[in-house]
Amino acid sequence: MAMARVSSGIAYPQRFYAAAAYAGFDGSSNSSNSVISKFQNDAALLLYGLYQQATVGPCNIPKPRAWNPVEQGKWTSWHGLGNMASTEAMRLFVKILEEEEPGWYSRVPEFVTEPVVDVEMNNPKSEPVTQNGISFPEPKTIFTENGSMETQDKDVVLEGLGSVGIYDQWVQPSISGQPPKARYEHGAAVVQDKMYIFGGNHNGRYLNDLQVLDLRSLTWSRVDVKAGSESLESPSPVPMAPCAGHSLIPWENKLISIAGHTKNPSETVTVKGFDLQTCTWSTLRTYGKSPVSRGGQSVTLVGLTTLVMFGGEDANRALLNDLHILDLETMTWDEIDTIGVPPSPRSDHAAAVHAERYLLIFGGGSHATCFNDLHVLDLQTMEWSRPTQQGDIPSPRAGHAGVPVGENWFIAGGGNNKSGVSETVVLNMSTLVWSVVTTVQGRVPLASEGLSLVVSSYNGEDILVSFGGYNGRYSNEVYVLKPSHKSTLQSKMMATTVPDSVAAQHNATNATRDVESEFEAGQEGKIREIVMDNIDSESLNVKAGDNKEQILADLKAEKEELEASLSKEQLLSLQLKQELAEAETRNRDLMKELQSVRGQLASEQSRCFKLEVDVAELRQKLQTMETLQKELELLQRQKAASEQAALNAKQQSSGGVWGWLAGTPPKESR
Repeated sequence: MAMARVSSGIAYPQRFYAAAAYAGFDGSSNSSNSVISKFQNDAALLLYGLYQQATVGPCNIPKPRAWNPVEQGKWTSWHGLGNMASTEAMRLFVKILEEEEPGWYSRVPEFVTEPVVDVEMNNPKSEPVTQNGISFPEPKTIFTENGSMETQDKDVVLEGLGSVGIYDQWVQPSISGQPPKARYEHGAAVVQDKMYIFGGNHNGRYLNDLQVLDLRSLTWSRVDVKAGSESLESPSPVPMAPCAGHSLIPWENKLISIAGHTKNPSETVTVKGFDLQTCTWSTLRTYGKSPVSRGGQSVTLVGLTTLVMFGGEDANRALLNDLHILDLETMTWDEIDTIGVPPSPRSDHAAAVHAERYLLIFGGGSHATCFNDLHVLDLQTMEWSRPTQQGDIPSPRAGHAGVPVGENWFIAGGGNNKSGVSETVVLNMSTLVWSVVTTVQGRVPLASEGLSLVVSSYNGEDILVSFGGYNGRYSNEVYVLKPSHKSTLQSKMMATTVPDSVAAQHNATNATRDVESEFEAGQEGKIREIVMDNIDSESLNVKAGDNKEQILADLKAEKEELEASLSKEQLLSLQLKQELAEAETRNRDLMKELQSVRGQLASEQSRCFKLEVDVAELRQKLQTMETLQKELELLQRQKAASEQAALNAKQQSSGGVWGWLAGTPPKESR
């Protein structure tokens, strides 16, 4: 009979003891030293003070006389909590641990210093499974309504993405349905909890199938594409040409496929649209100067209607670094002239937009070199810059995939002409600080080129979804990762939770430091430096009551601010709804007027057509009359000539006969 701990939502104080055991507090005198070595100094000292407050009570020991920064910091941390209640210290301890280690609960030790709720089970306890550096869910036990127990996958609460229970680790979930053919350099996009995969490259052959993964049920299915049309103006059905290295962008009720390599490339970039309602492809007619055809470019949606395309490789394998913008409302291309030094020509790079103003370009490759440089384009001034990167700067790579989540830009996969890149990294786009999220082991699809990376959400949490890739073999596997956003949560925690105690510990362990520089991004996206003066740790010691009141005051102020913001947003929403209703009313009136004008226009067109027929008949009659007039004039001239000839003949005949009878001699002709 094995014993299995019921770890689903245990209550205090058991949850605190489990957290303390995970952090390394085992009750021994050396446990605090191991905790301090495990966490950063400020977090470790705060955890130590809260643990002592929860297990021992308020600090009643004298301040250490010997100058030891660690011991001084530990005493300051504990003493600064004053008379804080034990239960409050427990809850604050668990909260800070969750901020530091979001996935601690899935890795809690088997035994803790205090007993937890144990139940007997007939099935042995399963251990976490790890293959090639990828974590798989482990079984857990839960209570049913009738009090019986059943085993489920650890952290599996609901189906689909709900099965992801750990943070910052790639997990390969169980997926049903017929998987797509393995591929890379495909396009991927998420629309309403469904991930669409289009095209790609398999064994040198381009693909044109459209597959969909339901992220709720994690079930693959193939989209039954109906016969599309060549363009909106030409309804003749055409097949969708196979392609790879294209970009797939979700927009309204369509999937927009832009550029890409094809067997018979066109001279300029083509834009295809897939209607999700009618399941048909069509070629979207564009205006302006279309860019030269290419593949391996980046296409980024800025705002709601603007696509920014950079770089790529044309059909002649020439690398590009030009910039083009496509307005989706007017479908008009515009080539942009930028200032500053642009990135060198490249393809297979990653791009993201920050604050709807800054376009970031990272990595990519030429025919012989991979890059790890970072370039930023201000979309208002169209000026390129190359800022200084901070933190764990990634190695050069190409063929990687990236997706922004808030101010964090996650990048996975890629290669460097030798092997696949195993690290998944994240860039804080406000501070330009890199950090490593996780690292996979072995030749797995996550260390591949040409994979896709999208973001979805489940119960308010973001989930990264990766598909496909090539690292010597083609992949059609799906991996998911739940990011913890540790840097964001930690900075928020440091700003709102017991700031005086944290500052006291920080200064106690760093008494000789006078200036600390941190990088933040303001509203203009520029990096600024925050200077902090060294403060004596003694002056920062506060009583627990003041500490609680300060926390409550801060929370109350934050609540009031959020309520005020909510009221403003509701008022703005109401105004927008009213404006929308008015606009719809005006639209209906305009439609009625337009229909009336169309009816009048049709009537006028019919009347005009009748008049044109009458005019044609009159013109024909007029031509007939002109012909008759000419014939009449000719007859009249002929009649006049006949009459004149008859008169002359009469005169001649009368002079000859009667003149002879009268004795008048005829006239001699001269």
